[in-house]
Amino acid sequence: MLIELTEISKTYDLGKEKVHALRGIDLSIQRNEYIAIMGPSGSGKSTLMNIIGCLDVPTEGAYNLEDVSVHSMTDNQLAAIRNKKIGFVFQTFNLLPRANALHNVELPLIYSGLSKRERREMAEYSLVSVGLGDRMKHKPAELSGGQRQRVAIARALVNNPSILLADEPTGNLDSETGREIMSLLTKLHEHGNTIILVTHEREVAEHANRVVHILDGMINEDTITRNGMKAAEA
Repeated sequence: MLIELTEISKTYDLGKEKVHALRGIDLSIQRNEYIAIMGPSGSGKSTLMNIIGCLDVPTEGAYNLEDVSVHSMTDNQLAAIRNKKIGFVFQTFNLLPRANALHNVELPLIYSGLSKRERREMAEYSLVSVGLGDRMKHKPAELSGGQRQRVAIARALVNNPSILLADEPTGNLDSETGREIMSLLTKLHEHGNTIILVTHEREVAEHANRVVHILDGMINEDTITRNGMKAAEA
């Protein structure tokens, strides 16, 4: 099992009020799954993503990643997990504006102990894998929105992580470019990547093989999509 969440709850203290963002979530995710987490604003889907991505810790419950307990790790251990095992793709790209595509992708490798040449080769390979072999020297302002998101995906993949977490990856893109990015994520899944997609758009979620609906901090529905049925039949 890649991910095992058991009775995960998250409570925030806002003055005298307690906000229950997650309420007893049980969720298992296998290696090489393509899963979408859906829910309206305030449902808890972003909190769940942050816990899976080791950006936040649960108030209660247990989180095991690759059979290793995560919820009791130190901040340094969590940072190491984020750097080596999880790749993040955000709606706003989060690229350095003055750095070219190659340097942006190379950033997660800076503290890896690799030589400059090794880092460069890995970054180049990652950019080629997302179809940007001819845009390595371009800065974000010189790229389209879709190309910037491809750079962000290449950066997320450069460490060969166990998990690719995509938070509303098409949110800032037009419909056609969004479809191109979703097609790229599908190809990455077909090549063995585990993808966890957070979205509020049903059309985007349908690219996944499995959709988990979150409502009021609880799993309301967990279903296999048509894509998942086709994969199972194959």
